[in-house]
Amino acid sequence: MGKAVMLHLVLGVLAVLGVSLVNAEDPYLYFTWTVTYGTRSILGVPQQVILINGQFPGPRLDVVTNNNIILNLINKLDQPFLLTWNGIKQRKNSWQDGVLGTNCPIPPNSNFTYKFQAKDQIGSYTYFPSTLMHRAAGGFGALNIYHRSVIPIPYANPDGDFTLLIGDWYKTSHKALQESLDSGKSLPFPDGVLINGQNQNTFSGEQGKTYMFRISNVGLSTSLNFRIQGHKMKLVEVEGSHVIQNLYDSLDVHVGQSVTLLVTLDQPPKDYYIVASTRFTETVLTATSVLHYANSQAPVSGPVPAAPASLYDWSMEQARTYRWNLTSNAARPNPQGSFHYGKITPTKTIVLANSAPLINGKLRYAVNGVSYVNPDTPLKLADYFNIPGVFSLNSIQSVPSGGAATVSTSVMPTSLHDFLEVVFQNNENTMQSWHLDGYDFWVIGFGSGQWTQNKRETYNLVDALTRHTTQVYPNSWTAIYISLDNQGMWNLRSADWGRQYLGQQLYLRVWNPVKSLANEYDIPSNVLLCGKAVGHHP
Repeated sequence: MGKAVMLHLVLGVLAVLGVSLVNAEDPYLYFTWTVTYGTRSILGVPQQVILINGQFPGPRLDVVTNNNIILNLINKLDQPFLLTWNGIKQRKNSWQDGVLGTNCPIPPNSNFTYKFQAKDQIGSYTYFPSTLMHRAAGGFGALNIYHRSVIPIPYANPDGDFTLLIGDWYKTSHKALQESLDSGKSLPFPDGVLINGQNQNTFSGEQGKTYMFRISNVGLSTSLNFRIQGHKMKLVEVEGSHVIQNLYDSLDVHVGQSVTLLVTLDQPPKDYYIVASTRFTETVLTATSVLHYANSQAPVSGPVPAAPASLYDWSMEQARTYRWNLTSNAARPNPQGSFHYGKITPTKTIVLANSAPLINGKLRYAVNGVSYVNPDTPLKLADYFNIPGVFSLNSIQSVPSGGAATVSTSVMPTSLHDFLEVVFQNNENTMQSWHLDGYDFWVIGFGSGQWTQNKRETYNLVDALTRHTTQVYPNSWTAIYISLDNQGMWNLRSADWGRQYLGQQLYLRVWNPVKSLANEYDIPSNVLLCGKAVGHHP
């Protein structure tokens, strides 16, 4: 009898523990998204766009730190398709990154279920198509990661939350733009600027209250300046970093970047312009929306506020004011400043120079003289299955060589737990924007001209912010530090999509020869196979 009672007690305790463990697991969120073509009148012209669940832009994905996302993507287009999750680190999980180096594209009339976690992240992010020039037709949307209730944030909860996707736009179809690029032409100048897929929106709030504005540049090629008539904007977060809360009249937001602002409606009750306009362009394209006070007595009036007259020097100086809040936490409870990145000696220095060479008589874009071409087999699958002939680890040098430009499938070897210094050297007269999947990185320095080792004296080694996309000004350099703590195959690319399409990208193979689930998850059971991977079994 005593043994029976004890057995019941043990089973009861185990049952309670089991329930506790299940309840303690991070929540799962389930989505089904169908990708189709549709017609929308944009910039006054009906044109074919890419819709997700009938929406343009696509659905806003609101999640909480550590949520698990299970998203079934159904492709009803006439071309293979992928979405990538811009800024989501995909910890130990480059299998879910959604780029052609890691995933086979989803064939027409087929589907793939993404399974990933918003692990240890907060902030404003986006998703968009990574295949061909689909991004020029839509398929993009916002991905907002909210903090867990047990984790404090360094500002009072706002009274409302607005997401603004700003970006340049082309009336030309994505297939025509692709054909033009394939023929050796660069992207033309855009036809306009959109805010949330339109050129007119209204955002309403109450006088005296404070609202969060999440701003992301989802365009193809153009830096934008963002401002709100008569209102100061407090910068609080940049791509997962809580920052020193400076006030700004306007902010430059470069291609692929996101910023989060707090705006207090502290002006007389009327309507005010919200403005996004092109930067560093001879012709300035502008989109306006309206900030509407609930007790407004008057419509918008006066001239649309202009962007700063100063260009690159002003923008670079502004960028230097973006600084880490060392005492604040981000998604985890420990202060951001507890990681002393500036005291770590880099294990390797990589200098990457972009260029626009002619190869076989056609314009391409290259990194260190190598213009990337996608193989028919994703690099990640070739690596996993040991398939030869897909890529080599000596296809690109870690410094510019100065030789004739070539095409190759560029993969740069690195080791797990390397600490890299990467310098982006821009010797062209155009703005550049660089993005790295799987990581954020410290933006430690900007400068004009050629980078040399003595430029390290100008680095910010104390409170540089971390982000996933950084700008590089014309005939200038930008330096970053990266702590390679995330094993996988990771795309390092131009965020300017025409340049990316024509070869300005490469992959970092972050590698540890010891196979361990502590470093990387197993290949997914639902993995799509294509190219030379067909016939292999996970």
